[in-house]
Amino acid sequence: MRSVTYSMVVSLDGYIVGPDGSFDWGFPDEEVFRLATDEVRGAGVHLLGRRLYETMLYWETADQHPSLGFSTLDFAATWRALPKVVFSTTLSAVRGNARLASGGLAAEIERLRAEPGEGDIAIGGATLAAEAAAADLIDEYRARVYPVLLGGGVPFFPRSERRVDLALAETRTLDSGVVYLRHRVVR
Repeated sequence: MRSVTYSMVVSLDGYIVGPDGSFDWGFPDEEVFRLATDEVRGAGVHLLGRRLYETMLYWETADQHPSLGFSTLDFAATWRALPKVVFSTTLSAVRGNARLASGGLAAEIERLRAEPGEGDIAIGGATLAAEAAAADLIDEYRARVYPVLLGGGVPFFPRSERRVDLALAETRTLDSGVVYLRHRVVR
């Protein structure tokens, strides 16, 4: 069965976006881009909420900027090719290799798990991930922890009263000081 993974950049104090809505602190260097590209290559589909979808639209045309480095362009090409499912109540259409979700998150994940195919079912965005976590649908958490304290903002982990036990699957410290952590949910 395909695993559901949640992966984002996160500050050391646990936020994916700062209190002012900025995420400029989490712009990746070449090494982090290679890591992110490898994660995208391992996904068979990516589930996104509207805000993350709109943020990631940049990558639909990033290859038109020849000044970008190889790792950045490689990520853009890999991201564009990845099928995406967008959850939104306000969008009427999406671009690129994306489609609007036709049902709820749990039903969509159940349908994707039942389909033949390879690669993880990746989830991006705190709101969508919080919904998946509340329904106990996430199998693995992946965090690229940046050495910065934001003091508030949008949390990486959903705030709930439910305990979730995790087992460390991988840890890697990158030259930039970013620490990559993979934890599997213990069931």
